[in-house]
Amino acid sequence: MSMIQITPQMRILIAIRPVDFRKGIDGLSSICREKIHIDPFLGYVFVFRNKKSTAIKILVYDGQGYWLCQKRLSKGYFKWWPDGGRYEKIKHLDAHELALLIWNGNYKKLECAPLWKRLPSQDKIYLNGDLRSMKKHATVLHDDIECNLSRKNSKRYRHTDN
Repeated sequence: MSMIQITPQMRILIAIRPVDFRKGIDGLSSICREKIHIDPFLGYVFVFRNKKSTAIKILVYDGQGYWLCQKRLSKGYFKWWPDGGRYEKIKHLDAHELALLIWNGNYKKLECAPLWKRLPSQDKIYLNGDLRSMKKHATVLHDDIECNLSRKNSKRYRHTDN
């Protein structure tokens, strides 16, 4: 039996707007590529909700294949979901925030000790659909993104620790 464990090193993105829950792995991964503009093969954890907020789906690629997890509440609805601006499509979540969301909690009311030092994978990276704008919009270039970019133009997007 396998199990997905949510760790602090994971990059978790939550979709602001609801999606059609008839969509499976292929449909949700196309939303990631076409609407959110992030390749699901980069290892992000994507969280989606249905229109009535009674269910969530979590999509992640682990290097061998996709995992698609779904939770449907027996009673009630997910009371908290992040708000976004007119053009905002996703928000970044930390691992403890996702765990609380899965249990139908509100991370904004949660009191935790602040992080002493953020892990590099916890930094927010937004591609905005254009690899050329990545350097401008990215805080940190991770190894997996650097490998994908090195095929195009390795000198232009090479991450250095200066």
